[in-house]
Amino acid sequence: MIELQGVSKIYYSRNRESYAVGDVSFKVEKGEFVSIVGPSGCGKSTLLNMVASFMEPTSGSIHVMGKPVAAGHIPDGLGYIFQKDTVLPWFTVARNIGLGLRFRGLPDAEIASRVNHLLALANLQGCQDLFPHHLSGGMRQRVALLMTLACEPQILLLDEPFGALDSNTKMVLHKELLDIWDQLGQTILMVTHDLDEAVTLSDRVIVLSAPPSRVVLDHRVGLGRPRDVFSLRQSREFGDHVREIWGVLGREFQQARQEALEHAA
Repeated sequence: MIELQGVSKIYYSRNRESYAVGDVSFKVEKGEFVSIVGPSGCGKSTLLNMVASFMEPTSGSIHVMGKPVAAGHIPDGLGYIFQKDTVLPWFTVARNIGLGLRFRGLPDAEIASRVNHLLALANLQGCQDLFPHHLSGGMRQRVALLMTLACEPQILLLDEPFGALDSNTKMVLHKELLDIWDQLGQTILMVTHDLDEAVTLSDRVIVLSAPPSRVVLDHRVGLGRPRDVFSLRQSREFGDHVREIWGVLGREFQQARQEALEHAA
C-alpha cells in the first residue's frame, strides 16, 4: 500500500545543506499498522508529509497503492490525522464529522446514517449536537479521527495524534482506535515519540537513525490481536519488545544529542 525507495529530503540555505531525511526505504502492506519512531529532527513527520504529497522528496520515490506520489496531488483513498485536532469550533460534532461527505455532495440521509454509525464506533453517542468547546481533548481527537474516517480512506497517516493527551486518555483512545481499525481494516502509518504507544498499537515499529536519517531497525511486534491495551503493558512479551527496540532507539537518541552538542560548540 505504501512503498518508499531511497527517499531523502534536503533543505538548502546559503551556507549549508540540512537533511530532514537521509536515505529511507520501507514498505507497508495492506491492513498493516506500522509506527515510525526516532530522535527529534530525523524527519518522521516529513516522511508522512511526503507520502501525503504535501512536499516533494529531494531524491527517491514514493508509491501509494502502486501509483507514484506527485507533489501537490493527494493520493486517492488517503486520510491524515494531524498532531492538533482539526475540528471546526463553529460546527457541532455531527456537522464536523459529516463535513467531508457534504463536500462530496452525499444526500443528508446518507450523511446522517454514516455519522451515527461512526459516533457509535467511537462511543460518542449523544454528543452529536455538542460543540467542540464542550468536549475534552480526548473527545475532540476522536471527532477529528471520525472526520477522516467518514470519507472511508483506505490508508490513514497519523502524526502523533495522541501526543498532547494525558496517559489515561491516551490508553482509552488506543483501545478505541484499535477497535475501529479491527472493524474497518485501514492501512495505518503512524509517527510517535512514545515507544510504549508504538508497541501497543503496531504490527511493526520502524526506527530511524539520528540525522541524516535511515532505517536502523524494522521490528515486527509479535503480539496477538485483538489486544487489551490496559493489561498488555504488564506482560513479559510487551516488555521484551520495548527493550529490544529501545536498545537501538536509545543509541540513536544519544548520538543525536552528542551531535547537537558538537554543533552548538
